[in-house]
Amino acid sequence: MNRLLFYILLLPILFTACTERIDISLDETYTRLVVDGGISNDTGAYGIYLTKTADYFFNEPAPRVVNAVAWLTDGSNEYLLSETDPGFSGLYQTDSSFAGQIGKTYTLNIELPEKIDDRTQYSSSCKMISVARLDSIAVTFQPDWGKKGFWEIKLWAQDPGDEVNYYMFHYYRNDTLMTDSIWKVSITDDRYFNGNYIYGATAVYINNDHYWETLRPGDKVKLQMSGITKEYYNFISQVREAGYSIPFFSGPPANVIGNISDGAVGFFSAYSDSWATTRVK
Repeated sequence: MNRLLFYILLLPILFTACTERIDISLDETYTRLVVDGGISNDTGAYGIYLTKTADYFFNEPAPRVVNAVAWLTDGSNEYLLSETDPGFSGLYQTDSSFAGQIGKTYTLNIELPEKIDDRTQYSSSCKMISVARLDSIAVTFQPDWGKKGFWEIKLWAQDPGDEVNYYMFHYYRNDTLMTDSIWKVSITDDRYFNGNYIYGATAVYINNDHYWETLRPGDKVKLQMSGITKEYYNFISQVREAGYSIPFFSGPPANVIGNISDGAVGFFSAYSDSWATTRVK
C-alpha cells in the first residue's frame, strides 16, 4: 500500500515536470510593398494586387495599396492598368483586349501615392516564355492510392526541346478554377523529356478524399499548361518550402526571392498558355 501511495503522489510531479512555458517573441518589422499578379498571351483583363506586409498577429486582411499608378511596357508600347474600385480594391487590371506576345519582356512600373520603405517607385520585369502545345488530355482513376483513390490528369504534347523549360498547370472542373492558390498549382521542368514527345505524363493529381475537389462522371475537365520562367518556378517552390517548416522550432527558412525592385516582395509573372479539354467517363 505504501508503494502504491508513493506512485500516486509522484504522478502530479511527473506531469508538471513535462510542461514548460515557452514565450515566442515575434518582433515587428518594417512595412514593405507586396506585388502579386501576372499576364499571359491569351486575351483578357489581367490583375496585379498591391498590398502591404503586416505583423504576424495582425488578424485582418493585408492592407491594400490604393490610388497607385501602374503600367506595363514591352519596350515599344505602354499599357495603363486601372484600379477596379478606385481608392478601395488595390487590384489594378489591364484592358480586357490585352494579350502578351511570346518572346517579349514586360516591365511592370508602379508609382505609389505615399512612400513605403521610403520609396514611391517600384518595378519588375519578366520575359514571356513559350509553351508546349497540348494535343490532348485524359482523366484516369487510381483506386488503390490513398484511402479513396486519386484522379490523374494526363497530357500529350510535343516538348520544344530548345532548352530546359518550366511548366505550371491549372485545372478547371466545369469551368470553375480548382487550383485557385499557389499551394494547389502543379509545377515541373522538362529535364526528363526535353525535346521528346510527352506521352501520357501526369500533370495534376486530385485526391478523391476531398469531396469538394473530386471528379464525377460527366464533369468537364480543362487543363491550362503555362510556360513559366525558371525564376517563377523557383519562387513557387520557395513559397511552398517556407510554408512547411518542420520541425516547428527549426531555424527560419531563407527569404523567398521575388522579382520586385527595391526590397518589395512578391512576383510579377509573364507566361504563355496552352489548353485542352476532356470529360470524365
